[in-house]
Amino acid sequence: MDVMTHSSNFLLPSRPTDNGPSLSYALVVLNQPLPRFTPLLWELAPQRCICADGGANRLYDELPRLFPRDKPSDVRNRYKPDVIKGDMDSIRTEVLDFYRNLGTKIVDESQDQDTTDLHKCVALICEDTPTVDKSNLCILVAGALGGRFDHEAGNINVLCCFSTVRIILLSDDCLIQLLPRTHRHEIQIQSSVEGPHCGLIPIGMRSGSTTTTGLQWDLKHETGLGFYRIVHLDKGPDGAASKMIIRKHKSKASLF
Repeated sequence: MDVMTHSSNFLLPSRPTDNGPSLSYALVVLNQPLPRFTPLLWELAPQRCICADGGANRLYDELPRLFPRDKPSDVRNRYKPDVIKGDMDSIRTEVLDFYRNLGTKIVDESQDQDTTDLHKCVALICEDTPTVDKSNLCILVAGALGGRFDHEAGNINVLCCFSTVRIILLSDDCLIQLLPRTHRHEIQIQSSVEGPHCGLIPIGMRSGSTTTTGLQWDLKHETGLGFYRIVHLDKGPDGAASKMIIRKHKSKASLF
């Protein structure tokens, strides 16, 4: 089984060149409070930054607060999204007009009420990414967690709908990603920016059998995960471990 490597080194102020997979990033901003590290994410995706509808309000209102020494107008001009996409039921008119005048592309999909704004944005990124580059694509989603639980569940559903694409849901204090059943997973630990706690949650269906190494309480003997069964909430990586290994045997995908 092929190994899929995961790393949060994109959260580091300076990323080591020899640590973690070499990825091409895109950023989606949702309509929840922006993480304090949003500018760092922005620098990783200078030409693929998309606001999902009301996410543009967050960018307009909140990003200047992260730069208290700068004029708000300077910050807003510096951090201009490439695209605003969604059903346009949340974005304020003055925000829409501001970014349109800066040259941001506006994609109104109000006719599509069957998919979430995040789904629409991820689909756009995938459509614009050449097939040869999709294996290196990683979509970072800022403001994906917190607020209404049904919105969070909808965001998690997008991970499942695009299970072949690396998508990471982010908030100030949490990170969620899908671990597809098609791989063995190696999670490189960045203890300076994440932890100490973590969890392994089956999604969609019961996970037939899963083993781990590197956790304080490892799953042994091909443990099955599932609601009404076991949901693994761990204290975090073993203190001596620099990475965690997760093996899925005849299992469905899980969230980490």
